[in-house]
Amino acid sequence: MRNSPDGASTPALTNWAGNIVFDPERFEPVADLDQAREVVAAASRLRVLGSGHSFNAIADSSAVLLSLSGIEPEVDIDAEARRVRASGWITYAALGQAVHEAGFALHNFASLPHISVAGSIATGTHGSGDRVGNLASAVAALEFIGPDGESRTVERGDADFPGSVVHLGALGVVTAVTLDLLPTFAMRQYVYDGLPFDAAIAHFDELTSSAYSTSMFTVWGAEPSFNYWVKQRVSDQTQPFPALQRFGAALADGPRHPIPGVDPAASTEQQGRTGPAHERLPHFRPEFTPSAGEELQSEYLVDRADAPAALEALRGLSARLAPVVQVSEVRTMAADEMWLSPAYRRDTVGFHFTWIRDYESVEPVMALVEHALGAFGPRPHWGKLFTIPITEVRSQYPRMGEFEKLRERVDPEEKFANDFSSELLGGIARLRVVPVHSVGRAFCGHSRGHSGGS
Repeated sequence: MRNSPDGASTPALTNWAGNIVFDPERFEPVADLDQAREVVAAASRLRVLGSGHSFNAIADSSAVLLSLSGIEPEVDIDAEARRVRASGWITYAALGQAVHEAGFALHNFASLPHISVAGSIATGTHGSGDRVGNLASAVAALEFIGPDGESRTVERGDADFPGSVVHLGALGVVTAVTLDLLPTFAMRQYVYDGLPFDAAIAHFDELTSSAYSTSMFTVWGAEPSFNYWVKQRVSDQTQPFPALQRFGAALADGPRHPIPGVDPAASTEQQGRTGPAHERLPHFRPEFTPSAGEELQSEYLVDRADAPAALEALRGLSARLAPVVQVSEVRTMAADEMWLSPAYRRDTVGFHFTWIRDYESVEPVMALVEHALGAFGPRPHWGKLFTIPITEVRSQYPRMGEFEKLRERVDPEEKFANDFSSELLGGIARLRVVPVHSVGRAFCGHSRGHSGGS
């Protein structure tokens, strides 16, 4: 709890999982963009709180924390250009429905349609598909409030564009995004149970390329196997689903939740039932909260060509992973040209870990995972927990120096800096760091022992 200006107690601000407690000097839930500009111009330091689905301190601020979520979001579709301009704080669920009703679709969705568009883009969040770029790859333009409170727009083709899309909140407050659209398309989803681990390694390319989007889930253990999720475009006639068996995996006899044994009511429709893309590409329905937030998350992204070897390395940790992992997911994504994207210039595979919410038990196993994947140049998801030394993270991004120069030019006084960005990018705004397991103010690891929670 904390005190409001009138002395009354107000509930603590937390992220969705509750492992981060935000304690800014001021929380500013603005009513319109004019007010947002005034708040930004007057602040000495400021960050934006989106839908709160980050597990580390990327959105944290000890000064001003701004929320735009109380403003009614706008959606403006240009049918001729096949683009949509939308408020940055809109959720993917709302945007997906709006463009579908106009006869269009977004090319990709994350697992959770509940997350905000601007926050997802800023952290390089992704869905899945060998030939499908992450969510940020659809961006055609971004509109920012700069440190002086004035608006500026960065468009595809501008010199600053590839450095501005995945920006970690360090370049300003995103008020609107313009995204490319596809004509609406229908999908079917199937799940296969019990894919042997050896088969997943031996047939990895075929498994991940066999549909528009695929995922493989495992809970590890003594003899780990996968549940194989397949999301197929109905118009694609080249993919032979369903088959009763896929490399030893059996077609599921009912709906499934990604975590075995959990009620699948929150999961999107399976068993080949046809529906629009925005109701099949996410794993979860927007009308359900997919869990109570009792979890932590990490994800490490490596070159797709290294997937089989990386899986073998992780299998060696299976016994250590099982007690602290609720579920792990393996997904692929296409390369892109955005400087701070985890898929920058390499087709990518992501190894995601949904941990139990017990950081002291998770942290040493997380470190083992990072060591096992170390030979493959892992890029941790910007919005999730990791303890990889920040110098190693920086080394995985060849354009990091150019991004620093862009940040210096756009925000010379580092108004949009916080602990997270200062540790990553350096600069003048060094703030205090508190370990997650002590008070819940997680940080993104600059050394073993100081790490954070996406």
